[in-house]
Amino acid sequence: MTIRTFFDTAVTQAPDAPAQRFFQDGQWTTRSYRALRERVVRAVSLVQELGIEPGRQQVALMLENSPEWQEIYLALACVGVAAVPLDPKLREQEITHILADSESVAIFAGAKSRDVVLRALADLPGVRAVIWVGEGDADAADGADGRTHRSYNACMAQADAASLRAAEAWLTVHAPHPGDIASIIYTSGTTGKPKGAMLTHANFTSNVAATVERVGFYPTDNFLNVLPLFHAFSFTANFMLPLGVRGCCSFVRSVRTIAEDMAVLQPTVLLAVPLMAEKLYARIAEKLKKSLLARGLLGIGLKRVISKKVIESFGGKLRLLGIGGAPTSLAVLKGFQEVGIPVLEGYGLTECAPGVAYPRLDAYVPGTVGPVLDNMQYKVVDTDAAGAGELCVKGPNVMKGYYKNPEATAEVFDSDGFFHTGDLVCLDSKKNVTICGRKKALIVNREGKNIYPEEIEQIIERCPLVRDVVVLGYRIGGESGERVGAIIVPDPDAVTVQDKGVPLSDADCEVRVREAVIEHCRTCVADYKMPRKIVVRQTPLERTSTLKVRRVLYAGSLDEAGDTAATPQDLESSDDI
Repeated sequence: MTIRTFFDTAVTQAPDAPAQRFFQDGQWTTRSYRALRERVVRAVSLVQELGIEPGRQQVALMLENSPEWQEIYLALACVGVAAVPLDPKLREQEITHILADSESVAIFAGAKSRDVVLRALADLPGVRAVIWVGEGDADAADGADGRTHRSYNACMAQADAASLRAAEAWLTVHAPHPGDIASIIYTSGTTGKPKGAMLTHANFTSNVAATVERVGFYPTDNFLNVLPLFHAFSFTANFMLPLGVRGCCSFVRSVRTIAEDMAVLQPTVLLAVPLMAEKLYARIAEKLKKSLLARGLLGIGLKRVISKKVIESFGGKLRLLGIGGAPTSLAVLKGFQEVGIPVLEGYGLTECAPGVAYPRLDAYVPGTVGPVLDNMQYKVVDTDAAGAGELCVKGPNVMKGYYKNPEATAEVFDSDGFFHTGDLVCLDSKKNVTICGRKKALIVNREGKNIYPEEIEQIIERCPLVRDVVVLGYRIGGESGERVGAIIVPDPDAVTVQDKGVPLSDADCEVRVREAVIEHCRTCVADYKMPRKIVVRQTPLERTSTLKVRRVLYAGSLDEAGDTAATPQDLESSDDI
């Protein structure tokens, strides 16, 4: 199976079924699979016009969630062009690295990102075309940079009969194979540089098939799309899953209009990261707290009455709330169950396209992520006395490897072909997986985004006031997910020089260093990677004989106390879904 197989089957078997619902030109619009295919063919004609070579060249996709995101991706996937999805919030140097490393020859970018994209492209002669997408598009005239610049909306409108016939012929000739790369999704690397996970058509389609079999999804399902599609979890859960079952993907207007939009869109499936689930449950809990009647009904076992009211607040048709991307608070999971919302939590990694373990609704045990999917093999290695060890998996959804990075690929695959997840797990008698912790130092925030501390450390080390640094994840209270924190040893000579030779007190030194690090990071990393707590200490960090920081000595040392390094604006942007 390929992604094109999914799409062609949906168009053939359910041409008039709703494929997308979205808000456009002041009203809600429904687009059928037949109409979506017409849009995809127009987009294919643009890809053909740009001279993209299927199977040989990559094209980047840097857009906010939109129906255009899906139709552009399908245009690429259906002719066998590998897509490179990017987070629109990435900084210039992050964009530059990913486009260079992936050898992308073109980029579809949001018009709002024009300035940062153009700066990133300054040293990338290999990117020969930029297609601007969005309201008004950007100035689409070919620029002095020697690149082709196009307005996506204009190209879609101007595609004539001849170009559409050529696109149909091109589609006939260029059909992808299951083992062809569909996406190269970049995850932050342990060496400080993001690595591109090569995920094939079969990786995604097999993961959808196993998920449908385990959880159960249907053509009548309407998926509410809130999470960003560049994220592997949202891509598979909110795009590939509805495509595979011939369901509908409904786009909210923004995270601020979710409640209002649900009343209109009436989703049956809502897939969320922990942060979103916590906010939804907090609203429910607040209403229950204020309602003596509701608490009384729950107290005497009339959950069904409350459940109906709660589901009505989600649009009236919600049958499943799925949570993934990061560990979720047990209280939130049980809280949803108590008010009658069918909920489950799954587990996966980008490298596994991404699903690894999901529970069955009728056998879900909160706190676990269910058994490993039926089409995967697994083993737990290096177990401790309690039976917890590293989960290793093998299956049709596991990536080919990291793009142009055989060393990093060799690090995560063993001689038997098992992918080492780096996650420590234990299994109960029914093979339900419980995530115990991580063998690697990966930080997973409440949005489910992966952050490697080494990447942030390398950036902070370039700040002239810093002598040494260790970056750690930390938690505040019982909240799920981690925030980014840093312990910094300043360079006293550099700090003094910056203050014209006048000695500083330790307190003034801390302020000076903290401000310099924040300013330095602000220009180099995305908001969600920004350190939210910075502890300045004068004593050197302890290191091993190979001069690596003994990270384990500092684990947990930043927990509990509040943030020290974030403005209110930073806090808001880092919590964006």
